[in-house]
Amino acid sequence: MESADLKLDGNALGGLLGEIFVSEMTVARSTCAACGAVREVGALAVYAQAPGTVVRCPGCDAVLLRIARGEGRIWLELRGVSCLELRTGS
Repeated sequence: MESADLKLDGNALGGLLGEIFVSEMTVARSTCAACGAVREVGALAVYAQAPGTVVRCPGCDAVLLRIARGEGRIWLELRGVSCLELRTGS
């Protein structure tokens, strides 16, 4: 089977992403891309006074994620998180 036969477009993620983003996110474990610290999202440092929300690692102060809202949209940037672990019901 050729690699091209296995390739799908992003719509194939719809069901999986729907499962992921209804999880209780404050208990998800995040890994800091800068220092490798693993913490629950609820234990991260959050700065919400800016035009958007900035989340930092409490250990090294690196930016883990940014969230901005506007015009009926949400932008989520997770550049500083090398891994986000979510618990499932199974």
